[in-house]
Amino acid sequence: MRLPEVLRIIPVSKTQWYEGVRNGRYPKGISLGPRTTAYRVSDIRKLVDELGGAS
Repeated sequence: MRLPEVLRIIPVSKTQWYEGVRNGRYPKGISLGPRTTAYRVSDIRKLVDELGGAS
């Protein structure tokens, strides 16, 4: 998944997302090229499950 798709599921700003990746709250992406990053669907599903359980 690319970041815009992720942010439709996890409603945070890009800044908050990248800060969360840096501090380990959100999963790290996989570099597909010099300016392209994607995220594993399984990692995003797991994050959604964890965030849903926290409410």
